[in-house]
Formats: sequence, structure tokens, C-alpha cells
Amino acid sequence: MVEHDAIWSGALGRFGIAIGDDFITRIDRLEPGPERPPEHPLAAETVRQLSAWSDDPRHRFDLPLAPAPTPFQRRFRAALCAVPVGAVVTYGELARQLASAPRAVGNACGANPIAIVVPCHRVVAANGIGGYGRDPEGGSAVEFKRWLLDREREMVGGGG
Repeated sequence: MVEHDAIWSGALGRFGIAIGDDFITRIDRLEPGPERPPEHPLAAETVRQLSAWSDDPRHRFDLPLAPAPTPFQRRFRAALCAVPVGAVVTYGELARQLASAPRAVGNACGANPIAIVVPCHRVVAANGIGGYGRDPEGGSAVEFKRWLLDREREMVGGGG
């Protein structure tokens, strides 16, 4: 089990924030429960920025993220962060951009430990919404993805 340095609840839900070596290592979506105030300054800043993003998805995160472990994951993370708020890209489009395969992009999305900040919810299937957070069969995670996308589109006036 991951030890969280802070647990924040907002309009997005409840999230656990993990810090290691002065980097954000994880932001996990959690079931409802109590909050844990941040003691680490980076956890406090992450809570502040998540709250700002919750109020306005156009907020640009500026947080030190744990380095991605492979060159592909570094390129993947950069490509995701370049997708504009309110826009989407398909697994196939992102795979072509990264000279990779859609399945590799899907696996990288599912394994993304820093959701919201690294916006994997903006990657969709060619014929639908796709999975989210290792929930390819639907369920609450896919509903959360749909909610995030709808909210971003509403906040930016329907496009990106």
C-alpha cells in the first residue's frame, strides 16, 4: 500500500499525494474518506494546485514530477502534457506521434502514476472513450474520465 503524504478532497473526488526525494511520485484517486493535511511543502503545493485545477481546468500545473523511468515514458508524458485542455487525442494518433503502438500507449496511460497532472484522461479510443486507470471494462474510473472530459470542454467553451 502506498503511503500518502497528503489526502485532499475536492470537486474531483479524493486523492492521495505521495512525495519522494522532493518529487511527486503518485497522485492516486481514492475512495471517500478522511483527508490528511499536508506536512511536506511539496504536498501542500500539490494540494494548492489540484484545488486551482479543480476550480479551473485551464490551470497549468508547475510541479516537480518524479522522472519517468524510460525514454518512451518520458516522450509519452511530454506528449500528454501537450494535449490542450478540452481536447482529446486517440491512442492511435498518440502512438503514431510517438512511433509506437496503440497498445503501448494504452498501457502507459493505465500505468500513469500522476493522473490529472499528466492528463491521460485526454486519450480516447478511436470508437469511444476507452479505459482509464486500468479500468478498461467501464465502471467508476471510466465514468470519472467522462466527467473530467465533459468538465474540461464546458470550462473552455467546447473545444481546445
